[in-house]
Amino acid sequence: MSVLVFADSSEGKFKKTAFEVVSYGKKVAEQIGSSMTTLTINGGDASELHTYGAEKVLEVKEGSLSSFNAKSYAAIISQAAATQNADLVIIDSSVDGLTVASLVAVAMDAGYASNVVDLPSNTSPFTVKRKAFSNKGFNHTIISTEKKVVGVAKNSYGAHENPVSGSAESFSATIPAMGVKSESVSKASGTVTIADADVVVSAGRGLKGPENWGMVEELADVLGAATACSKPVSDLGWRPHSEHVGQTGKPVASNLYIAIGISGAIQHLAGINASKVKVVINTDPEAPFFKAADYGIVGDAFEVVPQLIEKLKDFKAQNS
Repeated sequence: MSVLVFADSSEGKFKKTAFEVVSYGKKVAEQIGSSMTTLTINGGDASELHTYGAEKVLEVKEGSLSSFNAKSYAAIISQAAATQNADLVIIDSSVDGLTVASLVAVAMDAGYASNVVDLPSNTSPFTVKRKAFSNKGFNHTIISTEKKVVGVAKNSYGAHENPVSGSAESFSATIPAMGVKSESVSKASGTVTIADADVVVSAGRGLKGPENWGMVEELADVLGAATACSKPVSDLGWRPHSEHVGQTGKPVASNLYIAIGISGAIQHLAGINASKVKVVINTDPEAPFFKAADYGIVGDAFEVVPQLIEKLKDFKAQNS
């Protein structure tokens, strides 16, 4: 069983999840005594992947794929798997990854397990641990098909440096008609995206209005964090829907999640349960979020957050 890893990128730079899936794939290849090939599509410098154990890198440079297209990506990955005789394909479990992996599994007639959080506990039968029930529990899934697709959950395995001498070669694939044409893409600049953020600062209706979001953005800036919000806030138009996190919004798997003025509805908690450390600031000591949080501050956000920003700035100044 040989392994093919897809290392995702954006605007010519590898995403953090790319290094995580390469680290994961390298270890799985060692478990099963096989080789690993890494595939990139309009990615960055292959030497970055060599740092995490990718010896052989296939590079696809295709101008028509300047923006993400699930159908095209899946076709390229499937063709690469065929040429490399790969029986196991490893992809991240981001929003894009979940879509692509499903299409790859269909093309390969493979079994697919998403949101995998650990290395296989057994390779015969191939058994993986997955997040389940909106991140409230885990299950152990056996993939019994000959060919397999595994989606690795963000921040579950981690990126582990394992420098190797590697090579990179171009790979040509037949790209199908896209079906959907992207006319334009508008992206925020100068900010950290929720998908890539290790730290997320989120706020809810407790901030009372969009005019008070300045302190949330300032706290995020000090921490190098992404900003996010609860569903009611995006529904009210205080913040863009792209910042809405939760079960019906974007899932978050950050190392640190700070919730300001968010009560903690079950749908919101389901979307952020995968975050490793959760901090809540709320005036209501009975807010549901306190039961899910690792740390909690009962207090007025308009008093607590400015003090927190000041202390963090002082700390950074003393340690710079």
